Amino acid sequence: MSKTVSVLWLTAAALLSAGGLAFSLWLTIANFNLIWLILSPVIIAFYQSPAALVFRMWKSRRRLFNRSPSFSPSVER
Repeated sequence: MSKTVSVLWLTAAALLSAGGLAFSLWLTIANFNLIWLILSPVIIAFYQSPAALVFRMWKSRRRLFNRSPSFSPSVER
């Protein structure tokens, strides 16, 4: 994976995370009551899930593309 694509994936994860946090705070503060206070961790986790998915995809792709081709485990026969 090229460095530009890697940075774009990481940036997308950060923007989704910030957007999810901002939206959950807006949802909680706009009509604040005790139920929102109790449910806010669940709401934050729900809106952070797209960011976590993108970050997980970025990590797996980076791991896949950064493997060294010269490494091959030796097999004894």
